[in-house]
Amino acid sequence: MFISLIADYGTGDPAFLEVSQRLLMLLPQAQVHLLSIPPFNTLATGFWIAQLGLNPGPEQRLIYHNCAPRQDDPDARRDNEGEGLTYAVLPNGVKVVGVNAGYSLSFIKEHATVLHSVNVSRGGSQFRSRDVFPTAAAAIANEDFSLLGEAIATNQLPDRPDNRIAWVDGYGNIKTTIPAHTINLEPETKVVIRVGDVVSDAIYSDGSFRVPEGTLAFAPGSSGWSDVDGTPLRWMELFLRGGSAWRRFGKPRLTQRIALITGS
Repeated sequence: MFISLIADYGTGDPAFLEVSQRLLMLLPQAQVHLLSIPPFNTLATGFWIAQLGLNPGPEQRLIYHNCAPRQDDPDARRDNEGEGLTYAVLPNGVKVVGVNAGYSLSFIKEHATVLHSVNVSRGGSQFRSRDVFPTAAAAIANEDFSLLGEAIATNQLPDRPDNRIAWVDGYGNIKTTIPAHTINLEPETKVVIRVGDVVSDAIYSDGSFRVPEGTLAFAPGSSGWSDVDGTPLRWMELFLRGGSAWRRFGKPRLTQRIALITGS
């Protein structure tokens, strides 16, 4: 089994190894692959759950995610209680087990063929993803569904937010939650884009490399999947040839709002 472990522990944090050890103790034939999300960033978590889960990969896959800001209740916590555990199945059979927090399930909620709560403790440890949840995740991976709770209605989960920064890759390209099919512009149209308080000219392109060096492109990016009706869904990116779009816009944080001001 191929396990994608998505969590906000931090790049190089030993917490990834601690959780991996617990998972491999219970699923010794598995391979665990790690993806670090910025702290408490459920939008990035949800984006990558969908990007990894809804695209081709090994036949037996489990996505185990933990980004738990514990923002579901502003009052003081008893016994380190936090958001509850959930289980989803995607149309390609990929199993998704993790905390229901913020936008974590927003990108897959309409795709899921199964969406349930999981009956495990919501407290008991500050480090629930190591101490509490792996046993349930392993049971589900082994087709033991005895811990499944009530079905979760999609209207109980927030919709994915539009016009936000979902991710910044290692080249400084800004992946957005702007669907490419919503942009009705001719290639090489000049646009003005605002990210936070920073405004920049850009060129709309139908392919990122069809712009000169040093030009900021606004183009369909490499991320996306098939929508629920089977049509391709691509996400717009901001791409600076020979530089970093992220730096051009003042190193904005993930979830920052993006506005397309003009197109001419």
